[in-house]
Amino acid sequence: MKRIVLIVLALSLVAGSAAAFERIDERDRFVSLVEGKDLRLGLFGITLRVRPDGTIDGSAQGWDVTGNWDWRDGYFCREMDWSGTPIAFDCQLVEERGGQKVRFTVNRGEGMGATFNLR
Repeated sequence: MKRIVLIVLALSLVAGSAAAFERIDERDRFVSLVEGKDLRLGLFGITLRVRPDGTIDGSAQGWDVTGNWDWRDGYFCREMDWSGTPIAFDCQLVEERGGQKVRFTVNRGEGMGATFNLR
């Protein structure tokens, strides 16, 4: 099971809805959207917090997730660790829908995407 969740975290292999997502290309706008909220993927038991100080923490399937992030050239760039398993550095396209959902697409928008609920 841990391997499945790792794949989801690393590749963001979750299909997002195609309807009305809007790109976020500024750090301040991203921070105002996620600050103080959890990013959740309930099906995989993932809850993450992306903090304004550049840290990431949370859990996936009961295992701790930690990491760091930065904003570079309009992309969310992060590296994480899932209970001792490194998740490689990647810069991701970020989009939001209605202030309720955030979609991250790996490889600067060229790869698979994951849509998180904001709570």
